[in-house]
Amino acid sequence: MVKVPFACGECNRILDDGITQCNHCPNAPVTTDWQGFVVILHPSRSEIAKRLNVSAPGNYALKVNIR
Repeated sequence: MVKVPFACGECNRILDDGITQCNHCPNAPVTTDWQGFVVILHPSRSEIAKRLNVSAPGNYALKVNIR
């Protein structure tokens, strides 16, 4: 069985293994129900980062489903 990491419902950041709360958005819900994976290395030079409204490098989900 593959363990799916959590993603933040606010900033879409994919959390490290074993982390269940986003450090950047401590009050935001987290979920394993997310789709797509993108790695942002240079947010200031990335068109995808601009569309996702990302300002910090990291791993992000393209779509996070919060119910």
